[in-house]
Amino acid sequence: MPASLSDKFRLLLICLFYLLLWPASVHADEFSVSIKKAELILRENSYVLSADINYQLSDSAKDALQNGIPLFWTVLVKVQQHRDYLWNKKLLDKEIRYRIQYHALLNMYRVRDESSDVVDNFSTLSAALHAMSTIRNIPIMDKAEVASDTDYSVGVKVRFERDALPLPLRPIAYINPQWYLSSDWYLWSLKK
Repeated sequence: MPASLSDKFRLLLICLFYLLLWPASVHADEFSVSIKKAELILRENSYVLSADINYQLSDSAKDALQNGIPLFWTVLVKVQQHRDYLWNKKLLDKEIRYRIQYHALLNMYRVRDESSDVVDNFSTLSAALHAMSTIRNIPIMDKAEVASDTDYSVGVKVRFERDALPLPLRPIAYINPQWYLSSDWYLWSLKK
């Protein structure tokens, strides 16, 4: 029995849909930013953040870096108080901003913590990304801000700052999936 015109059209649409998705799925694991582990630990009278982040840069991001364009990421930290009847109360929003840049004359990568102005130099890109991916003992909030009888949730996310790119590169960064270098939220409950 011959297929009707609507069946052929439906099959054509399905094939087009898979063809459009195929390149994105083939290269999806080649570049990404994800949070492997994060925790807020009580040290003396303050909570400190430790996190492990995985930065896998795309070819476009690596090329931009090799051409002297600095790349910026912001680590967002939020703490919310859980409430049953109203929306959760925001206790804290903190940002830790990193910049990585390649200096061709020195043949070195420079990572700068914009929050603390600490600058480190590395001879390889993998060493520079490793330094950015390990966050240890960053003070987040005082113990006095946390009530013992209340539940709190903590979230950490890494956001790639596309608006910090040079103006001619920004439209491409919003359209091209190789520039989607932000993570999802990593959420957990605060242990008091």
